[in-house]
Amino acid sequence: MKQRRLKHFGWGREGEGLTPSEEAYVFGRIEQRFGKSANGEVKPPRLEDIKLEPHRLNPPASLSFCSTGHYDRVAHTHGKSFPDYVRGLIGDYRSAPDVVAYPRTEEEIAAVLEWAAGAQASVTPFGGGSSVVGGVEPRCDAARHKVAVTIDLRELGRVLEVDKTSRAARIEAGTFGPALETQLKPHGLTLRHFPQSFECSTLGGWIATRSGGHFATLYTHIDDLVESLRVITPKGVIETRRLPGSGAGPSPDRLLIGSEGILGIITQAWMRLQHRPTFRAGGAIQFADFFTAAKALRAISQAGLYPANCRILDPQEAFNTGAGDGSVAIMVLAFESGDHPVEPWMARASECCADYGGKSDRTDTADAHREGAAGAWRNAFIRMPYARERTIERGIINDTFETAITWERFETFHDKIKAATERAIVEATGRAGQVTCRCTHVYPDGPAPYFTFHAAGRHGELGAQWLIIKSAGLDAVIANGGTVTHHHAVGRDHRQWYDRQRPPLFAAALKAAKATMDPQALLNPGVLIDP
Repeated sequence: MKQRRLKHFGWGREGEGLTPSEEAYVFGRIEQRFGKSANGEVKPPRLEDIKLEPHRLNPPASLSFCSTGHYDRVAHTHGKSFPDYVRGLIGDYRSAPDVVAYPRTEEEIAAVLEWAAGAQASVTPFGGGSSVVGGVEPRCDAARHKVAVTIDLRELGRVLEVDKTSRAARIEAGTFGPALETQLKPHGLTLRHFPQSFECSTLGGWIATRSGGHFATLYTHIDDLVESLRVITPKGVIETRRLPGSGAGPSPDRLLIGSEGILGIITQAWMRLQHRPTFRAGGAIQFADFFTAAKALRAISQAGLYPANCRILDPQEAFNTGAGDGSVAIMVLAFESGDHPVEPWMARASECCADYGGKSDRTDTADAHREGAAGAWRNAFIRMPYARERTIERGIINDTFETAITWERFETFHDKIKAATERAIVEATGRAGQVTCRCTHVYPDGPAPYFTFHAAGRHGELGAQWLIIKSAGLDAVIANGGTVTHHHAVGRDHRQWYDRQRPPLFAAALKAAKATMDPQALLNPGVLIDP
């Protein structure tokens, strides 16, 4: 069945959004924090009211799968970052692509790249457009590009081959998450990679951005699931060898995973699969405070239990999502398997939590991981992206940034990042806001803290205010030894901090790779490196 098209503004597909009860909950929390808005509401323009500059070139008749239509150009202008929403809210679509291509084959992708090179066009690869870091907005380098072309891969959406013996599948890069899992289900297999953007993002986007999935331990990133890749570059095709592992020099897969569309366009990948889970256990555990919960988190991780979900929410984060009353930190804990019962693992993890005073709300039902505080958090997690398109209308600045740090530095690191971000909110807006934290993924040597900030901004200044707050948070992350991103990619929003994190000689090596694969610098200018 053909899906409804993606919204031109906001999260998801046309007709989707918060329910009235969800909206009342979100605005109730905001009014509790900031009072009634004195800002008034600003509504985003309707699709038909958005003004675009005339497109600057027409595709040749041989590229019949290209469009210069109004919706196509508008819907491929912005991603889902806060600055993208700010520009969309005020009707700023100056960076709209001139042409959007919907290739159905690798040969058609190669044809677009060849045409774009002759037309001096920048080329932006596009999966579901769910980037929250400014990764899909078309940009032109004035010295190199006269026009902008976006290549949307949605027509490459099939599972081409399933190898049940080795438990792997060859999948086209434009396959959206739900369609991917639907095609694998008859085989009793799953990719088991569920980022928050699952419904609105594609396999190729996950690989290009080193996506992190919902699962909190072991196979946390898409890197762990890639067996081999096929990529179309302006200089030809790269296809890596399909192997379970290799020690043959630097891995070409590792160069392409996370390349964010600057080296080539991923078209296919062999992906490692798992049996669909049939055994589950889970629940939520309360702790006196966030750092105590973190100690239990470390104990579980270092015990080698590998829970599917093991994340902690500070008291205010728990309150905001409905998982707690604001007085306790919450751990959401779950195990699953397609092979064996998981109760012994759940029991041992519960013992680790009890060592730190953790109190469980676990029930013994098969759906315990969807009930109580765990269920409330799960629902809030899935529905969260729909809220921002509504809160920004009232001038609320709401954004996140995630990082990773080793255990011995975690507590000091957390406090410094939170304090720097809180100070910046006051500086930017003139009043206190809120900064909360959860740990989304966990490793034996450290967690991935994920910070959320809320501030009452002012229409007409939202972009500048956001930048002050986000910059302060990321400055503190880099100054204190963290990474600029754990799973949301770099894009353009994180670029200046990525430049500070990345070793200079590696930057030179990446530029050399870019010059070899994309000598005319067609692909995604300004992302990761400059030509």
